[in-house]
Amino acid sequence: MVEIKSGDSSLISQDALAASGSSENSSEDSKYRLIYSKSKVYVNPTAYARDNIPGFVALVKKETAQPTYLLAWIPETLLNEKGPAEWDKFVRVEEHAVMNDEDEDAVLIDLPVQRPESYAFSVPLTSIYSLIVNPPSLSSWYGSIAINLISGSTLPTLHFHDDESRSFTMPTKSPIEHRPMSYPPPPSDHAPKNSTWGGEDLLVKLRSYCHILRSCLQSNLYLVDPSREDIETHSTPLFADDAVDDILAQSSYANSHSPIPAHRRPRPLSSPTDVYSERSSILHKSLSPISSSSAAALPARMALLQSFSHITRHAAHAAQQILSHPLAKPIVPHLPDPVKSLVNANGDLEWGSWVEKGGVGEFESARVYLARWARIVAEEGERARLREAQALPAGSADLDEEDTSLGIFELLQSTTNLPRPKSSRDPKHPLDGKTWRSWFDVNGTPKIRKEEMRREIFRRGIEPAIRKDVWPFLLGVHDWMSDATQRAKDWERKRNRYQELKDEWWGVPEVFERQDVIEERHRIDVDCRRTDRSQPLFAQTTPTVEDSVENEKGLHMRYSTISPQLGDIGAQAPTNEHIERLASILLTYNFYEKELGYVQGMSDLCAPVYVVMGGDEEMTFWCFVQIMERMKGNFLRDQSGMKQQLSTLQQLISVMDPELYRHFEKCDGLNLFFCFRWILIAFKREFSFEDVLRLWEVLWTDYYSTQFVLFVALAVLESHRDVILRYLVEFDEILKYCNELSMSIELDSTLAQAEVLFLSFSQLVADIDRKEAESASSAKNLRRRHNRNASGLSSEHPVQSKRTIISEDLRGLLKAGQ
Repeated sequence: MVEIKSGDSSLISQDALAASGSSENSSEDSKYRLIYSKSKVYVNPTAYARDNIPGFVALVKKETAQPTYLLAWIPETLLNEKGPAEWDKFVRVEEHAVMNDEDEDAVLIDLPVQRPESYAFSVPLTSIYSLIVNPPSLSSWYGSIAINLISGSTLPTLHFHDDESRSFTMPTKSPIEHRPMSYPPPPSDHAPKNSTWGGEDLLVKLRSYCHILRSCLQSNLYLVDPSREDIETHSTPLFADDAVDDILAQSSYANSHSPIPAHRRPRPLSSPTDVYSERSSILHKSLSPISSSSAAALPARMALLQSFSHITRHAAHAAQQILSHPLAKPIVPHLPDPVKSLVNANGDLEWGSWVEKGGVGEFESARVYLARWARIVAEEGERARLREAQALPAGSADLDEEDTSLGIFELLQSTTNLPRPKSSRDPKHPLDGKTWRSWFDVNGTPKIRKEEMRREIFRRGIEPAIRKDVWPFLLGVHDWMSDATQRAKDWERKRNRYQELKDEWWGVPEVFERQDVIEERHRIDVDCRRTDRSQPLFAQTTPTVEDSVENEKGLHMRYSTISPQLGDIGAQAPTNEHIERLASILLTYNFYEKELGYVQGMSDLCAPVYVVMGGDEEMTFWCFVQIMERMKGNFLRDQSGMKQQLSTLQQLISVMDPELYRHFEKCDGLNLFFCFRWILIAFKREFSFEDVLRLWEVLWTDYYSTQFVLFVALAVLESHRDVILRYLVEFDEILKYCNELSMSIELDSTLAQAEVLFLSFSQLVADIDRKEAESASSAKNLRRRHNRNASGLSSEHPVQSKRTIISEDLRGLLKAGQ
């Protein structure tokens, strides 16, 4: 075997140190024996493959009177620092494990020095509570193992890239009997030499040093050295899927004249059982192999069935391509329903891949799947209708029966004689630098009114190149009616004010280390490390060295060491200079707005501004202050601001779309929790980053309403109202459906529809007010006639019709910005 000498104890976790005794830190003679090693085991800090970190997973034995076994993961970068000799030793252990040879020469290895961003860990097996084992599947090519500790924390998930690992790619020493394999391969608990994937190989090795119990309650849960309670809980056998059928089949129920359809009745006991149907799903392939007298022929049969499935899949794919061709559209409505289901409604999304991506094994509601499919079909039909409308002659645009893509609800048109409103937006021609500069004279004084500026930005949007110049005016950081000299003076005053606020904590240990500030720092740091990491400013992980003065003042307070425990850093994404600046802005805002402080979600609002401002800390802060002035109510501790906005949106739906309102009422969905995230952070997570910037600058204009975000939310609901009304009958289904709309909403059409909905609402309110005035005038005239009727004859009273009441909250939606 190979021995490892502990040259640096920092690699070993606190749990490992506690298990092996305090003398381990000081003893240079402590020896560690490397029992097992496997290469190309990755840790994925983010969702992007470029950030994956390769490394070695290893089993280590501490040679003492009571041996301690440790499970460790060491990134390749740490081994590289020790040179190729150390690397070769780990590879050698991996090769010997595969060849099943005994090691003749012991090799001493110095453990590399750990860095916080390396994600390395080493824990004793006695501190591990359970393993979550996910073998390779159709939806995840690489298997993974998640490690849960007794303390309640979870170590980074290990992903086994077996196609790169030397233990799986190198030729074996002795020939092994060839066996046809199905995918995903069924796990084997007793075949370490022929393991189907790296995680199974590790489990086999672990069983030699600890008791591992597979849970009967969750097929991918493995308990390490379980307690008696855990053994009793997780060893309780579950009934088979057809156990109820077997019980009912013994009674007279099976042969009775039941109204239940035949395919829903329990099968007779005498009916032949197909051994393949018992384990036909991906979920069941992770269970123990089926015991059968024909077990020897099972692999061949499975291979044959797999071949048939490939033929069926290719045939269905070919049928999809043929029926999805534009020339086939006229005949599709006349095809049988099973054949129609093969039609590829969306050009880049097939039914099979859609189901796979949706997660077949998650037991989600079938109505939610049906609703998604209906949405895909409806969107494709809408795109086809728009293409046909664009192909019509220009003269046809003057027809009385106007068609629009905005989907205006029929209620307004059927109950009033109001003209059809139109959208004024023109996003294809955004405000450019030349036009922006033409709005100012030589002294920097605007030549147009603020209302005109807001109208143009609402209609056209802003080119990305000039957002840094326009946003301070749009948000009110710069006074619109000021000249260049006055703006420079005001800005210098704001810069100094920001530095004063920051100096309240920056470089002041008694404030920085105060308990309440530590708690705020931790919340801010956790949020900033995971906000918009796909943006180049936040994606880099190597901190940039600042000037010496700032380093001397704040070196001990850098946000890279904000976590109170070293182990916490490994569970978070690495930081960099821009993430630290973003955190500094938010912590400074905590001192600026002491009553509110920092609340989760504020980093989502601040990060895009920081990116647009190119890392300008002072300008980002004051733009963020103005944004929070608009949205402060969203982050109140009692959530009164969010409750008020959701209540207003509820009233808006009741007026604009009573049918949808009644449906939400039946589904117990009038709380509109599925709109909560939309309004809280202004659709930050529903659109792509660039679309979020375009949406926000439209909302900040306050051109129509200071609460225009509610009309955007209403536009999204209206776009999907038919699907919601037809397929979604439970609140949970609506919530799941709306959450999964993220990154699938088209921004320009949504904003155009929101504008038309606002115009329709304002017309509706004006029409109701007009009718109220006419009704009041008519009632006044009737009272006068009644007073003049001196003969005492009875007069007819006007019939009171049901009126739509517009609350003060709804009237507040008509207030535009100043």
